[in-house]
Amino acid sequence: MAEFTLRQLELFAALPDYSTLSAAAAALHISEPALSQSITALEKSVGEQLCVRRKAKGLQLTPAGQFFAARARRLLKDAGELGSELAGINGRLKGPVRLGCYTGLATNVLPPVLEGFPALHPGVTLGIEVGSQDELLAALDTGRLDAAIVYGLQLPPGLQYRTIYDTEVVAILAADHRLAGEAAVDLAELAPEPLIMLESTPSTANTRLMFAERGLRPNLLMSVPVIELVRALVGRGLGYSLLMSRPNSQDTTTEGRRVVARPLAPRSGITAVQAVWPEAVLPSPRTAAVLDYAAACFAGPGSSLPLADKT
Repeated sequence: MAEFTLRQLELFAALPDYSTLSAAAAALHISEPALSQSITALEKSVGEQLCVRRKAKGLQLTPAGQFFAARARRLLKDAGELGSELAGINGRLKGPVRLGCYTGLATNVLPPVLEGFPALHPGVTLGIEVGSQDELLAALDTGRLDAAIVYGLQLPPGLQYRTIYDTEVVAILAADHRLAGEAAVDLAELAPEPLIMLESTPSTANTRLMFAERGLRPNLLMSVPVIELVRALVGRGLGYSLLMSRPNSQDTTTEGRRVVARPLAPRSGITAVQAVWPEAVLPSPRTAAVLDYAAACFAGPGSSLPLADKT
């Protein structure tokens, strides 16, 4: 039976975040020889080579090492839950929660959560990581995140989810656009006009799919990776865009120009913003409380889908 200490697991679990042994040692406040000895002892204990250490090529985990690091992170997380669960018996939540959020959702979803949740649960330390959907799913897989808030599009198997709010694609138009006064717009009417597309995962693929399903070809003017830049370009009248409806969003761009959002007719891109986590992981009471609060922030009348003039 393999024998190892929690300290050995803690050190090895951190290795995927560093490209060299020296960088890992510095971040972990341990000497490089001591870290190397810890890894060697761990490899001897489990009977597997877990990483390759070459000065010229840095630090590289073997497939077994990648599996071991991910599993070690989960074991350490479970160990950390022991004290927190005792506190939970008395109705107090205590400890860390690491929450990821897709970049395009962060400015709308996170502010109400970060404002209200700490007041309800001051014992919980809420850490935030913002990134692309691919980055967040990778962080979930390694155990670096407890949960991630993403669009429910192109998600891999093996995840559990909690719906935060329902959403759908809307057309983003300049305030003086010829269709800005319509209650809804047909994608076929917009297709010949210049499209300013959000370049990100899963937005880009979803936008292309919407056109393909209607037998249409977009007149792509440009692709940009930042939502506020998309809105600013639309506000200047350079084209239109297609974005998911978002609560708590203003109808003016960063330059003070007005844009409007109009539902599509027929409706398209109907999905949900979801909190996801690995199905093999049972969320801690702290994580569950954060997700409950996030869902409650958008559960009021009219919050599941914003009004037409919001994006």
